Amino acid sequence: MFLSIDLGTSEIKALLMDSGGNIVGTTGYPLAVSRPHSGWSEQSPEDWWQGTLHAIDQLRESCPAALAVVRGLGLSGQMHGAVLLDRADRVLRPAILWNDTRSHDQCRELESRAPSLHRIAGNLAMPGFTAPKILWVAEHEPDHFKRIATVLLPKDYLRLRLTGDKISDLSDASGTLWLDVANRIWSEELLMATGLSSKHMPSLIEGSEPSGYLREELAKRWGLSHPAVVAGGGGDNAASAVGMGAVSAGSGFVSLGTSGVVFVVNDRFRPNPQSAVHAFCHALPHRWHQMSVMLSAASCLSWVVALSGAQSETTLLAEVSALGESARRRAPIFLPYLSGERTPHNDPAARGVFFGLTYDTDRAALGYAVLEGVAFGLADGWAALGTTASTVSSLSLAGGGARSNDWAQLIATILHTPIHTHLDGQAGAALGAARLAQIACGAAESDVCKKPKTAATFDPQPQAHVWLEERRQRFRSLYEATRPLFKREALNRPT
Repeated sequence: MFLSIDLGTSEIKALLMDSGGNIVGTTGYPLAVSRPHSGWSEQSPEDWWQGTLHAIDQLRESCPAALAVVRGLGLSGQMHGAVLLDRADRVLRPAILWNDTRSHDQCRELESRAPSLHRIAGNLAMPGFTAPKILWVAEHEPDHFKRIATVLLPKDYLRLRLTGDKISDLSDASGTLWLDVANRIWSEELLMATGLSSKHMPSLIEGSEPSGYLREELAKRWGLSHPAVVAGGGGDNAASAVGMGAVSAGSGFVSLGTSGVVFVVNDRFRPNPQSAVHAFCHALPHRWHQMSVMLSAASCLSWVVALSGAQSETTLLAEVSALGESARRRAPIFLPYLSGERTPHNDPAARGVFFGLTYDTDRAALGYAVLEGVAFGLADGWAALGTTASTVSSLSLAGGGARSNDWAQLIATILHTPIHTHLDGQAGAALGAARLAQIACGAAESDVCKKPKTAATFDPQPQAHVWLEERRQRFRSLYEATRPLFKREALNRPT
């Protein structure tokens, strides 16, 4: 058996997988996000640890025999978060998360201090990345900055608690803006630009390599009968790619989780920072990937459910499904920028908009507008991938949003690309982390990293593509018209 822990923004997930790749058991533990000021997003690393203990304790209750024969453990998690530790490995402050936008000014400072940033890191400086967060801490919390002995990413803090080792994998490290992504090593030049050095960083390994062993006291707590290898693991999207079988050049997937991602695998480093496209190392050796990222995706659906008073997401999706083409074409246009946006706009000031509301607008129309607006945002990211996108013949769909057939069909039609959903598609990063653990224990990548069984295929609908493209152009025009207003509002927004 192989165990994985996936540290998401809203939940810790634990998953058990057998050697044939079958999911034997899953558990989860909810997490809350603290937003003490506008644009801030923080969590307590101790909450992550307690959630991990709870989730695996639950697995021991439900699957004790399977857990007992675990040989490997894999980790995946939300990227970019800054966990600051002192010399005694004590957490100095709450972790600043990937969707925190406070360090916008520090991004400009970082690009000024490190003129080679785009070439070395392959990415623009954005508030979501780790390095600008450290500059913000240095400026606003100098006492904390002076005490920093180690900076860890979220899943690697869990590794420290699980094994006692300070190690990260290359896919997750790519999202810090401190990695020389082409050469897969820390860049002293980029670290120096934030007042740090490689001494503050964990060691680096590939995601499919062993990083250490589970602590003996934890193995005893969970009833493991053998020492468990802990794999390098991966950032959530790279781990999801492993879970979806997107491991060779030209393969890719769309993720509809809290954020929205279009992910394409490359056999070489292909940076494209001008379009706000991310270029990272994959969680497997000798591969990289490009990725467009929108900050709010399936979370927009949860938001409109609460806003509209719908009983549940399932209820609202059923109402949306009942809408005919005429009602969909009359629905408002929705900008899904509830917490700013990355690809292609790199605009932390952007905000959500419903445009075209009338007395006839009902809850179903709002729900449809949200599904469509997120799909349009994904299409903007798809276009930003440019020639990379042209090499992809189809995409898999992962994440919680993959439960909606209407959403899958919209994305297929708007991207003009076939979309496949999979039986284990919602397992995503947790399944990928378990697969990385299996490889770290000696299994062959070719035997492990297969695509999950297809649940359904959604082909583009040419007739619908015509009117959806007209609405997409209105979507894009709406953002361009409101962009200066967003910036003006951001300057006047109270903290």
